[in-house]
Amino acid sequence: MIKAAIVTGSSRGIGRAIALRLARNGIGVVLCARDRAALTVVANEIESAGGTAAAIALDLRDEDAAKRLVQFSVDRFGRIDILVNNAGATKRGDFLALTDEDWSDGYALKLFGAVRLTRAAWPWLKESSGTLINVAGIGGRTPGAEFTIGGSVNAALLSFTKAMAEVGIRDGVQVNAVSPGTIRTDRFNQRLARWAAERQITLVEAEREFIATQHIAKIGEPEDIANLVAFITGPEGRLMQGSLIDMDAGATKTL
Repeated sequence: MIKAAIVTGSSRGIGRAIALRLARNGIGVVLCARDRAALTVVANEIESAGGTAAAIALDLRDEDAAKRLVQFSVDRFGRIDILVNNAGATKRGDFLALTDEDWSDGYALKLFGAVRLTRAAWPWLKESSGTLINVAGIGGRTPGAEFTIGGSVNAALLSFTKAMAEVGIRDGVQVNAVSPGTIRTDRFNQRLARWAAERQITLVEAEREFIATQHIAKIGEPEDIANLVAFITGPEGRLMQGSLIDMDAGATKTL
């Protein structure tokens, strides 16, 4: 029986890259996001490369979605060895323009969705001596004026990771968090396009200017995060417990 991983938010971007990378390691991957068509594309990509995947379209904001996802995974693979809580994007903008609904939505998926799914999957992770990885973000440690929601949610997710790492010591479950910096996802590409349009420069020039302005080494790729997740979930990374890992090209300047 092969090992099995749940990767949320796996229809695109970082989640997709993580799912593809774990599948290349011979792990059966359960893909979950809201976009059924996009999930099917990723599942077909994994299976065309000789991997094993199953996909289910769910909105993890729904209170019963976590239990449904875990049951789907167990029905398909009979076990859960890895849970990657990756789903969740939060709204950027001026604090005074952000509504209560914006804040509630930011927490509903990224934090509460992860909390519910961790609770539902924990008995299976305990049984397999498995691994939980929360994909947070560097805003949790270095918040910014335009990222009040995301910074707050990510800080909560990092705290949740530390708490669950202690539970994991008791139960034999590995728990860590990864905080990506600026990664070349669809969301970043849209942001870069706006940056270029506002300054009336090319995308290449905009990226160069963005890197200089943010004082970072480069723009990351989704595969960079996926390779780190593969390391953590492999035997080489098993000593890591309660680690909050920034992978951000130098964006985090604090200790």
